[in-house]
Amino acid sequence: MAITPTPDAQYLLSQIQRYQSAIQQTRLQGGATVPATPSPVEGRNFASTISDAVARTLQEVNATQQASQTMMTRFESGENVPLTDVVLAMQKSSLAFEATLQVRNKVLKAYEDIMNMPV
Repeated sequence: MAITPTPDAQYLLSQIQRYQSAIQQTRLQGGATVPATPSPVEGRNFASTISDAVARTLQEVNATQQASQTMMTRFESGENVPLTDVVLAMQKSSLAFEATLQVRNKVLKAYEDIMNMPV
């Protein structure tokens, strides 16, 4: 399963790069390290961008799992499907699910760390 950058991911990357350059510029000028918030591009906000990216990722993982299940069912019913293709599809499906699960765990851990920070 090839991972291709989506417009949402490119937008997030451009936002991060803009913040980094603003921080570097402020530090070079000897000012405060917190830059002014840049104006949103194309009227998009962070929450909707993340929400769209998550939804798209989950749809792709689900499609991979369904394709794997379909291929396995075809193999079991005696159709001319090579066993190697079935195993490969199942491994792709498993890997996509595990990767998504690990990302979810990291996000939850980061959220818990932020919520436990003293104010």
